[in-house]
Amino acid sequence: MSGWLLILALLLLGGVLSTLGDRLGSKVGKARLSLLGMRPRRTAVVITVLTGSLISAISLGLMLLVSDRLRTGLFELDQLERRLREGREALQRSQSELTAAELGRQQARSQLSMVEAQAASLRKELAPLLQQRRLLEQERDQLSREIDAKDADIQRNRQELARLNNRIGASAKELQQLETNLIALRRGDVVISSGQPLEIAKVRIEKPEQAKLVIEALLRQTNTNVFQRVLPGQTPNRQILLVARSDITKLEGILSKRGDWVVSLISAANVLKGERQVVAFPDVRRNRQVVKAGEQLATTVLEGDERSAEQVRSRLNVLLASAYNAVQRAGSLASGLQFDAASVNQLSNALSNRPAGQVVQLQAVSLRNGDLVDPVAVELRAVPR
Repeated sequence: MSGWLLILALLLLGGVLSTLGDRLGSKVGKARLSLLGMRPRRTAVVITVLTGSLISAISLGLMLLVSDRLRTGLFELDQLERRLREGREALQRSQSELTAAELGRQQARSQLSMVEAQAASLRKELAPLLQQRRLLEQERDQLSREIDAKDADIQRNRQELARLNNRIGASAKELQQLETNLIALRRGDVVISSGQPLEIAKVRIEKPEQAKLVIEALLRQTNTNVFQRVLPGQTPNRQILLVARSDITKLEGILSKRGDWVVSLISAANVLKGERQVVAFPDVRRNRQVVKAGEQLATTVLEGDERSAEQVRSRLNVLLASAYNAVQRAGSLASGLQFDAASVNQLSNALSNRPAGQVVQLQAVSLRNGDLVDPVAVELRAVPR
């Protein structure tokens, strides 16, 4: 709509200006005016030309003032054409790049398909390898368990060896004591050894004043026993047992406390037959339970190749020695273990006749509860492994 208005305005303006120019030329011609020394007629022509130029200038100015497109087309057409060419060239480059990208995408798809095919092939090849690895891991776990079992056996053997070494050390001490006793035997008869318990008593103290009575009774009984050992055939009518007064005082202080106690009198030196005095010292401990019924005191392993009677008896003897060491470490004052010899012989025969290669665990189990001075009764058991 604005374009039509512009055309209409231009037409009206041209008509008005043409009319004005014509009238102006007519008046100039009638007035016979002269401009710049020109003839009046030529002056009228110049005025008419100027009027036409003015019409054209006003028309162009009005169009440029009203229409942005006309101004743009008139003054920026070359720049727009250059931009258009550059845009077309950029579009062509973009299309070329898009074509190249599409070709690269197709190639990438082809390579992806090839990679997926290779991956599927590798999966097929990897499946048996994975299965083989699982089998190897299972074998490794089995070997680890067997190694752990062997390590446990080695550890048990080491512990048993340590116990045997301790037993050997104790035997060496006993051998030294026996050698000392042998020297004493050359001079006379040893009836009491150094460190030998002369008397062991289990007492219960309810009141502090009972301590002195208990000690006196224990000393009298011990004196009677050692008198009969040292001077057999004579009437025990005098005191040959010597205990330090400080030891007795200390013993009274301990026994003044309520509870169950185990009191021992121990020989301080070897005593020969016929001597006139026996020196001893007291040992007191609070009575307690050292073993329980059904308690496993010691174990050992009888290997599959140990089937001879001598090997079986040796292993059983080691088991009994280990059990006795265990109760001694627990504090038992028993002089040995109690067991059924017939059942032990029967077990030994059964182990000697067992199937070849069978490994058996031997156990020494307590048969009843036992305090410090109670004898320890054990039973030997064999458990196949």
